[in-house]
Amino acid sequence: MHFVGLDLAWGRRNRTGVAVADDAGRLVRVGTALSDDDIAAAVAPYLDGPCVVGIDAPIIVNNPTGFRPGETRYNRDFAPFEAGAQPTNRGNRLFDPPRAGVLCERLGLDPDPNSPTDRRALEVYPHAATIALFRLPRTLKYKRRSKDAAGRRTELLRLVALIEGLEHADPPLRVRDHPAWLELRGHIAAAERAAALNACEDPVDAVLCAYVALYFARRPDDVTVYGDGEQGYIVTPALPPGLVPANRASRRGASGR
Repeated sequence: MHFVGLDLAWGRRNRTGVAVADDAGRLVRVGTALSDDDIAAAVAPYLDGPCVVGIDAPIIVNNPTGFRPGETRYNRDFAPFEAGAQPTNRGNRLFDPPRAGVLCERLGLDPDPNSPTDRRALEVYPHAATIALFRLPRTLKYKRRSKDAAGRRTELLRLVALIEGLEHADPPLRVRDHPAWLELRGHIAAAERAAALNACEDPVDAVLCAYVALYFARRPDDVTVYGDGEQGYIVTPALPPGLVPANRASRRGASGR
């Protein structure tokens, strides 16, 4: 069985991160692709048999406006950790139809999170995964929105170290022996400009997407599905009990509680 991660660009002119882990949790591919044809070619060798594909992009979008119901429930839990989801609806031309949904149909993947089939796709969200898996009080600030290149590099390297630490997790993910991962880590460490970091961000997120797919398969009782296969959903490792957002923790400290 293979576990594929796609940090899918919403626009077809931007690069998509692609990662694959095998049944033992070993990273076997990490890189980028551009067009849907490129993505299909990159993942084709891993989709012949049973697979779970974690996609960081909306797959099922049927509502004409506003948030999907699952996004509203998701935001109640994760927005305090600065990992809130933006509204997804058919009023946005990018989601009419959603690129991820079209890609799933092309690849023959069932996007229903409750499906019993052995070739499945899941909508996942790397920010939520980092909060839940690594017990973070807030999201890591490595995204393109930040103009501080040095700060972004530090945060992205922190994420790389956390992912490498998953070799001791349940289930394990082993990335340290893969040459492309080591090369990617080297590029991040040497990056001095935003453009260099932009090229590294997507494949790192794709590895997280692949791990969420693996986690979903191995620990189904420890994931939360916000929404459903009819109106759309987000799958994430469940928030650990007692985890406190950073702003709430600081207020407790200030009050002495």
